[in-house]
Amino acid sequence: MDRRNEIREFLTSRRAKVTPAQAGLPVFGGDSRRVPGLRREEVALLAGVSVDYYTRLERGGARGVSDSVLDNLAHALQLDEAERTHLFDLVRAANATTRPCRKARPRVRPAVQRILDTMSTPALVWNGYFDTLTVNRLGRALFSPVLQERHLPVNHARYLFLDPGAREFFSEWEATADDAVATLRWQAGRNPYDKALTELIGELSTRSESFRARWAAHNVHMHRNGVKRLQHPVIGAVSLPYESMAIDADAGLTLVAYTAEPGSPSEDALDFLASWADTTGHEQVGDQPAPEADPRRGC
Repeated sequence: MDRRNEIREFLTSRRAKVTPAQAGLPVFGGDSRRVPGLRREEVALLAGVSVDYYTRLERGGARGVSDSVLDNLAHALQLDEAERTHLFDLVRAANATTRPCRKARPRVRPAVQRILDTMSTPALVWNGYFDTLTVNRLGRALFSPVLQERHLPVNHARYLFLDPGAREFFSEWEATADDAVATLRWQAGRNPYDKALTELIGELSTRSESFRARWAAHNVHMHRNGVKRLQHPVIGAVSLPYESMAIDADAGLTLVAYTAEPGSPSEDALDFLASWADTTGHEQVGDQPAPEADPRRGC
């Protein structure tokens, strides 16, 4: 991806989201704007930099931009935590003089798998772009429409945008799609040279108009917790809060666990799903780990 273009489009999209009134700027009756949001000179004023300086930055000229300027800019554009982090990541990548070394794909260690298998709730481990690397038995039963009889890893974003059944399985498909693309956008800023991630984004952009439109919006999101609402073929509608927990020893991997509110219909549904998984022998299909990077190839 073109780093300069990414900076330009991200800043332009964020500028368009903030009105003068929201920024605390005076609005006069004769003020007619050809584009929504703030003008460049208004952003420069709010960030405490010259118009020329901000214009150069918005055009992708990020060389030598200090953290304090980026902080001021994040405040002027009213960026949230994910957006601020994304801006810093984009500028850092644009200023990098060398590409980072290609790292080996992280694998799920046996100890992590044992923890997963002892959990009584649906749980899985995935990477930053929704490749499910491993899953416990109840997790496989819950996400059976996604995983089916496929060998792992299975990418949830591909299912979400390319499988017609996704709109039925995810009860809030639009919101789920928004969050998925915003998370991939955030990951792309953090890992601009990740070939697998770039290929996934390229594939989805080519094959899905829904993905392409969302990608162009430049929204970013950190995938941490929430509520997943599903229409499961066996247990029907369920509403499951989830928590995402980074596995510190394995950079890039996250354990995601789904629960049900005590005494809720969703708890009863999960209990039934557990029994169904036991009686049908709904076993996990072994994962197919990505090959290790060859250290002899260098960077």
